[in-house]
Amino acid sequence: MLIKYFVISTVMFVSACATITRGTNDVLVVNSTPTGAQVKMSNGESCDNTPCTFKVPRKSELNVLITKQGCEPQQIRVTNKVAGGGGAAMAGNVLVGGIIGAGVDASNGSTLDLVPNPVEVTLACRR
Repeated sequence: MLIKYFVISTVMFVSACATITRGTNDVLVVNSTPTGAQVKMSNGESCDNTPCTFKVPRKSELNVLITKQGCEPQQIRVTNKVAGGGGAAMAGNVLVGGIIGAGVDASNGSTLDLVPNPVEVTLACRR
């Protein structure tokens, strides 16, 4: 019986609210005007025809290069910030006493959102 209570209390303290509810990855959307541009990201991922979507870790910081023949290329820096929902989940961890869970959420990026997201670019093109 003592083991049962130990297991239940351990699960409560180790659970990470934001990790469970939000996950550690986010979908980054890249849109361009005009559409049909190529996207190369500093993490090695690419797309040949905007609009594009990428699944990336929430704690990512990367450069996004958008190019199209006949247009000036643009580079956008994508970083992260603490999300409203992520911060609330972190506070829930602390209030319930799940310091370990709060640490997990803070270290794996589940409390973060990518910014800007979506990436919206208007390319200057020659006519």
